[in-house]
Amino acid sequence: MNEIVRQRLLQINQEFYNQHAASFAATRFGAQPGWERIIAHFPAGCQVLDLGCGNGRFSRFLDSRQIEARYWGIDGSAQLIEIAQQNIAILSHVVASFAVRDLANPGWEEDLGEFDVVVAFAVLHHIPGFSARTAFLRSAACLSSAGTLIISNWRFTHSERMRRKILPWETVGLTDGDVEPGDYLLDWKGSSETGHRYAHQLDEDEVGELAAMAGFDVVEQFYADGQEGDLSLYSILVRKMDGD
Repeated sequence: MNEIVRQRLLQINQEFYNQHAASFAATRFGAQPGWERIIAHFPAGCQVLDLGCGNGRFSRFLDSRQIEARYWGIDGSAQLIEIAQQNIAILSHVVASFAVRDLANPGWEEDLGEFDVVVAFAVLHHIPGFSARTAFLRSAACLSSAGTLIISNWRFTHSERMRRKILPWETVGLTDGDVEPGDYLLDWKGSSETGHRYAHQLDEDEVGELAAMAGFDVVEQFYADGQEGDLSLYSILVRKMDGD
C-alpha cells in the first residue's frame, strides 16, 4: 500500500477517536459474549496486555469474573485512556495501568516486558496494509514462551445491518484503486454525532496467513458478538515451536 494512502487511513481513524471518544466509549461498556469463551486462558495471577484497550472495559470484565491479574491497557487515543483511568478505583481483583501508545506504527512494544496473555479486540482491522498488519502481530509477540495471543476482528460484510454503513471512498477523497481489497470506509452515528472509520475485513484465511508470517499457530477460531451472534471472528494464537 502506498504510504501516503496508509497515513491518510490512519488519520481518518485518529480523527474519529479524537473527536468522538466520549460518545464512542459510552457505547462500549458491556462485556462481549465472546469473552466468556476465552476466560479459561486467564489463570490467577496472570499478566495481561490489552492492545487497543479503549475505555478499559476488558479490565472490568476480568475483575467481574474475579480473575486476579496484573493488567496493562494501551491505546492510541489519549481521550479513551483518560476515560479508562477514571475506572481504576472500582476494580477489586485486577491491578490496572494504562498508557497512550500508537499501535499503528513500529516501536509501541518497546519496554513492555513479557505477558501471559495479550489481547487485541477489534484492533487489527483498523491497521491499513497487509505488511503493517503482519508487523503488528510480530510486535504483539511480547509473550512468555507459553503465552497466548487472542484477537478479534469484525465480520461487518457478513451483516446486512453493518453493510449499510459502508461509504464510497470518494467521501474522503480516495478511490477503490488507492486501497487494498477488503478495505472499507464505514460511517458511525452517535446520539448526535457522525464520523468515518477505516476498517479491513479479515477472514479466517487472512488471519492464518498473517499469523504464520508473524510466527504464530492458530489453535482455535470461533464467531461471537453483535446482534447476529457472529459479528466477530475470534482467533487464539500461540507461538510456533522451534522446528515447526
